[in-house]
Amino acid sequence: MENLIFHIDVNSAFLSWEAVYRLAHRGGSLPEAESLGADVLAGYHMSRRDGCIDLREIPSAVGGDVTKRHGIILAKSIPAKKYGIQTGETLLEAKHKCPNLLLVPPNYGLYRECSAAFLDILREYSDTVEPYSIDEAFVDMTTTCHLFGTPEETAVQIKDRIREELGFTVNIGISDSKLLAKMASDFRKPDLVHTLYREEIREKMWPLPVSDLFFVGRATAKKLASMGLATIGDIAGADPAWLRAVLKKPGEAIWGFANGIDLSPVLAAPAPNKGYGNSTTTPFDVMDAETANLVLLALSETLGSRLRADGAKIEVVSVAIRYSDLSYFSHQKTLTSPTDLTLEIYHAARELFPGLWDGRPIRHLGVHTGRARYGAYGRQISLFDEIDYEKLAVMDRTLDALRQRFGRDAVKRAVFLNQPVSHMCGGVP
Repeated sequence: MENLIFHIDVNSAFLSWEAVYRLAHRGGSLPEAESLGADVLAGYHMSRRDGCIDLREIPSAVGGDVTKRHGIILAKSIPAKKYGIQTGETLLEAKHKCPNLLLVPPNYGLYRECSAAFLDILREYSDTVEPYSIDEAFVDMTTTCHLFGTPEETAVQIKDRIREELGFTVNIGISDSKLLAKMASDFRKPDLVHTLYREEIREKMWPLPVSDLFFVGRATAKKLASMGLATIGDIAGADPAWLRAVLKKPGEAIWGFANGIDLSPVLAAPAPNKGYGNSTTTPFDVMDAETANLVLLALSETLGSRLRADGAKIEVVSVAIRYSDLSYFSHQKTLTSPTDLTLEIYHAARELFPGLWDGRPIRHLGVHTGRARYGAYGRQISLFDEIDYEKLAVMDRTLDALRQRFGRDAVKRAVFLNQPVSHMCGGVP
């Protein structure tokens, strides 16, 4: 083949990583189960193997903190899936489906370590590894696969090494393009290798429902169903001009994907961000502008540190609000000069907020940016400037250095003292 691409996807990543860690370091103990009652606990003990309980073998899920209103399912076990529990639904919805569902809190530091460990193994097989998310990656095996065996033999070797050395399982999809490799890895799970070569599209991919096609979400799937398109094969056989007329530009892309058309290369170095964003769901409804401004400052603090770490400056700032009824609104403005300064981002967000907020209780706030630039960019000087931008830049860099060395809580602005808002919020802790 001209190209040989693997897609590696960790099975139930967060849940698997939690299970492996607890088995290795806590003897499979599940303190979270104690609140479920003796009868439920006895049922879990029946699932013991070698004196340990494996989260992957019982109805369990990794979920957010209800007290902080981060209450959604992030990952679930295969036994939990049998109850109809879905990633992204609320903890309350999941508990209603399975009252004995065991919920464990997320540990993002652990997940980053597990992700790095499995990527290290992949890089032993190819120099071209593209992380696609924290739990999946593409590997270009075109020039190296012959060193290890056939594509299928090499994929099985990688899969088995990850299971034996790291303790969790992956699915691997094999094809000549990223799209088809990703589609293949989503076939039957867990711990399996699947191929989806171009000549196998008609047999393996076209009978699948449209919702299984990459890029097709729930709303698009509904739209396609209303157009009489039930399977991926139906899309592949449709007139692309008709799809574009109905679905606009995404219609053309969906038709291409259904026909296995994907020319995107595997990129070892990630493309630079076009924008940076940061948001948080507050543990309480924000009812006043003063508290909202504190949250915006905390978001800008975290966002500014990320920009400076990447050597990026942005030209557009936007503020987003999600109200307690989950309705969502946003406004944006363009800055006069690119910036990475925390206070400049915050002042732009603070200016946008009054025109966006209608006085209702706020559940979620976000600060997002656009038109990111990299490298040295000068500032447009104004005769009316009363701000010492260089002084602010030195202060930001000093704060970054202190937090890098002593921890993010080593120094904070006085305005956050004795306040219910963290001085750096949003993002991954």
